[in-house]
Amino acid sequence: MASFNAQADRIEEVRFAQVDDTSRLVLELSKPPQFTYFTLTNPHRLVIDLQGVDNSYSFKNLQLNSPSAGAASNISKVRHSTPKTKSDTRLVIETRKKLEPNIFTLDAADGFAHRLVIELIDPNYTAPAQVVNSSQPNRDKDIIIVIDPGHGGVDPGSVGPAGTYEKHITLSIAKMLASRVNAEPGLKAILTRNGDYYISPNDRPKLAAKNNADLLISIHADAFTTPQPRGGSVWVLSKGRADSELGRLLEQTERSSELLGPAADVIEDRDTERYFAETILNMSMDLFRSSSYELSNKVIDEMKEVTKMHKRTPQSASFAVLTAPEMPSILVEVGFISNPQEEKNLNWKEFRERLADAMFESIKSFFKKTPPDGTLWAQWKQSAPQQHRVASGESLSLLAQRYGVTVSSIKSENNLRSDLVRVGQVLTIPSS
Repeated sequence: MASFNAQADRIEEVRFAQVDDTSRLVLELSKPPQFTYFTLTNPHRLVIDLQGVDNSYSFKNLQLNSPSAGAASNISKVRHSTPKTKSDTRLVIETRKKLEPNIFTLDAADGFAHRLVIELIDPNYTAPAQVVNSSQPNRDKDIIIVIDPGHGGVDPGSVGPAGTYEKHITLSIAKMLASRVNAEPGLKAILTRNGDYYISPNDRPKLAAKNNADLLISIHADAFTTPQPRGGSVWVLSKGRADSELGRLLEQTERSSELLGPAADVIEDRDTERYFAETILNMSMDLFRSSSYELSNKVIDEMKEVTKMHKRTPQSASFAVLTAPEMPSILVEVGFISNPQEEKNLNWKEFRERLADAMFESIKSFFKKTPPDGTLWAQWKQSAPQQHRVASGESLSLLAQRYGVTVSSIKSENNLRSDLVRVGQVLTIPSS
């Protein structure tokens, strides 16, 4: 049983949505809610006691199987039951299977009432198989880029002075970026959300890891208490948060084995496995933090051609969305929605398109330089001719030995009639 200290007096509205493994009810209340809850089985039920709330709200018009829910509802019924006291309300949520409750509150802000968010999560959910369009040509392994539009659903994010919601701006830019990524051979975009619904910040990196992402880019819009601040910024995970995530992962022995992969099969001693996992994972996280920083600089260079930058170097912070240890992760603030001019810019489609272009060009530049092993882009890079600028003391025979090719192949590739080369001359090195 859990309890929370606040107070409410009536339910004003109830909304429902079903997204993948999560059935979500949102209760809007006139005051901050104080409640307790517990679960029952045979049949499965979640019982919530709202203290100091009248029971006049009717659930008869609540649509639990609306087509807009996006999936079949795991909730069969929401009803009242006998409360502990006459001044309370007891809600009973009947479910078709055992679900794990996650219940939290959101304060009233920017036109929203106080909210009680009730999430019921299916622990055995299996995502439906993706439909593949057979008319599309087969491609080698794509570079997977997970694009995360910040906020959504009951969480609007920041709200501009003219009433613009951050969640709508981030989703628009994310979809623009995804369309560019998916149009590029060898790249594939996956959105953490493609509609207006809520996803926990902790679940977003999990979605990226589940999809074996090579990059997670989270898109947000900044805000401040005064209208003056403006400009974009790019963020990476702070070292302190990275270290704490490392410790959390290593507390899960199954997760340690998963991160080690086949190496775990030949390590019988659990202490040795943990030490080895810590070493490997630490190196991996340092590498991905370094990659995140490198990509952040590229994003800043491209974005400053589109908009003013509030911070001209990558910033670090303890953002939950950046905690996936398996990939580079960055968070892009596209501007201050609290600044009237930047709010106006963000409501301009062409400006959002230019921001998406800037991020896309940064991603392309980053992965052309360091494509993940086994991807189409890695194959292209390996097969592409290399360029070499001749330094003092170098000869054709030395270069042939270094690159594993013959002197005659270098001469043929560069139309050389003699073995002589000059300092500063650029040679194309043929594939071995």
